[in-house]
Amino acid sequence: MLIKLDTPKIFADIITIISELVTEVKIKVNQEGMSLTAIDPSNISMVYFKIPAGMFSQFDVTNENILGINLESLKAILRRCKPGSFLVLEKIDNTLKVEIQDKIRRDFSLSLLDIDSEDKEMPNWEFNSVVKMDADNFVEVVEDCLVVSDACTFMAEPNRFVVEAHGLNSVKIDFSPEKIEIHSGNSIARYSLEYLNKFTKGAKISDRAILSFSTNHPLRVDFPTGNIMLSFILAPRIEQD
Repeated sequence: MLIKLDTPKIFADIITIISELVTEVKIKVNQEGMSLTAIDPSNISMVYFKIPAGMFSQFDVTNENILGINLESLKAILRRCKPGSFLVLEKIDNTLKVEIQDKIRRDFSLSLLDIDSEDKEMPNWEFNSVVKMDADNFVEVVEDCLVVSDACTFMAEPNRFVVEAHGLNSVKIDFSPEKIEIHSGNSIARYSLEYLNKFTKGAKISDRAILSFSTNHPLRVDFPTGNIMLSFILAPRIEQD
């Protein structure tokens, strides 16, 4: 396996974002491209990304390769990429060779881990409500809610999307179809702001956020960037009577 990225920044950003949720992961590299699906240690959230083979300037892959990676170690190496750098990843036995080239060439060796975890697939659910907005607006909503609480409620109707958070104080953010794109029935669900705040880092790679949910069901947050996709799943917070 030998693959090359001429513009590694988006890959470095994705690794940094994912490292806030999980530490050790299995990255798959096969003829379709590079992908990852991982569940955080608390089993509350899931993260997925895929970079298709066509995004790489060189993609020499015959069989599927499973790369057991410590994300903090990989993130530290990727920080050495500068504007104009290109990145080469090569699997040799139980080692991932990471080559960074710009004015000089740097060769890092990253030991691959034997990670004993069940392979997961991103769930293919149908949602009652889908809301598309600017990623910056999603960031603002989460930051507004964090001022007053540790959880927020999403409420969607055919022509309206509302986010509320309540503690000793409260906040309400009301969107109309003029501001965002809404495809919805009536849905209401409550979610942890700690995790949503980590998801908002996806705004680094995309200017759009897609929120998909149903009443008291998991939320899916997608950050599409051309053919590259970064997605999150978050379990609902169910209040006890």
